[in-house]
Amino acid sequence: MNNLFSRRAFVASLAALTLPLPAFAISGPAAEKLVENAVGDINKIIASGKSGNAMLRDFERVFDRYADVNIIALTTLGPARRSASKAEVSAFVSAFKGYFTRKYGKRFNEFVGGQIIVEGSRASKSNVEVQSTAKLRGSAPFKVTWLVSDKSGSPKIFNIIIEGVNTLTSERAEIGAMLDKRRGDIGALTADLKKLG
Repeated sequence: MNNLFSRRAFVASLAALTLPLPAFAISGPAAEKLVENAVGDINKIIASGKSGNAMLRDFERVFDRYADVNIIALTTLGPARRSASKAEVSAFVSAFKGYFTRKYGKRFNEFVGGQIIVEGSRASKSNVEVQSTAKLRGSAPFKVTWLVSDKSGSPKIFNIIIEGVNTLTSERAEIGAMLDKRRGDIGALTADLKKLG
């Protein structure tokens, strides 16, 4: 439980990875409430006693509600999206959503009994940063910063920083490496993402 991936998996399951986007009118308290609600919904799913597949479906709905999933997918795809057709991009986004849900949703049982304490927020030029401390069983407490914007029309979590590590970097690198391995073939990457996670 002490490795950074396990920590990253817990919060990345709730949050998202994308480039900074300009915020419009979201306040600090509203951003804090969003994070608290997301964590609360995840805890309810974990405690529900549902089957694994049913829990994954619930997790996907949580991602839709609290994270800007479309932007997450497009950001992880990187520059390759510029040369892709609309159909290719749409298929990739759909496949990535399922992949992301499976990848992180399966890890939630490791975090039963965990707690994230929201400690405050501050506005930056392009978003609101929500500061929190995560306490997981068997692990020392660690800092998590949630970046929230309402660029999509409603408040959404679009990035997280865990102990100073920006999760955007690792996710973009992973998808980028997968695309390189397939010689830039987005269709092949999309097909494989449907099987992974």
